[in-house]
Amino acid sequence: MLLNTVLLALVACAAARTQVRQQLVEEYPSYPAITYCEEDYGLQLYPNPASCHSFYKCANGTLTEEVCENGLLFDGHGAVHNHCNYHWGVNCEGRAFELAPIARGICEYSFGIYSNGPCEKYYTKCVYGEPIDEPCTPGLAYDDRTHSCNWPDLLEYCNPEEVVGFKCPDYLDSKDPAAKFLPFPRFPSGDCGRYIVCVEGHPRLVGCGDYTVFSSDTLTCQDPDYVPSCANYFKK
Repeated sequence: MLLNTVLLALVACAAARTQVRQQLVEEYPSYPAITYCEEDYGLQLYPNPASCHSFYKCANGTLTEEVCENGLLFDGHGAVHNHCNYHWGVNCEGRAFELAPIARGICEYSFGIYSNGPCEKYYTKCVYGEPIDEPCTPGLAYDDRTHSCNWPDLLEYCNPEEVVGFKCPDYLDSKDPAAKFLPFPRFPSGDCGRYIVCVEGHPRLVGCGDYTVFSSDTLTCQDPDYVPSCANYFKK
């Protein structure tokens, strides 16, 4: 008798889950409703069909509803904080959301990335409403359009010469070593790890990478052993 009662309760519970799932699927056909974890192990994330602000997380079979922090939304591709991403980088695909600014200084939202003005060499990252200044890679300036650092010659109201600290020559003699790299002549930057490339008359500061340094003699990146003046660059 007790066994039958338990079985009936389990059937009723499963039926209720199915009904809730079906109602949500009909209302938000692009996303299945999640009312239980179908897998017992690992981590699975699912969009909340009713809201872009939250998602369902299954961790080793345990289901929880997680809410993104202010300024963040969920689409399954974010990694800024708790699997959520900056709101401007999320495609909610019809799921409801409403952004509520906190209006605290430069931090419009608790989580975000903000510019301090045109042609700035750094940007401000807000974490829980606290601003943190982050420098761009040398030679780059913050681009509001891409929410990242970019070549200064690609930005409006930006002087690449001021950012890079170099002015490309208007004319190059054919005997100048830089001329062999035309139409993108290159020049030493004063930093062993970087050099300057002129692109349509604008300077860009480029890194050698791969543990190589720039040789002022060959205007190429080489192993530090072959560039005596930069032999200790990576030993600092």
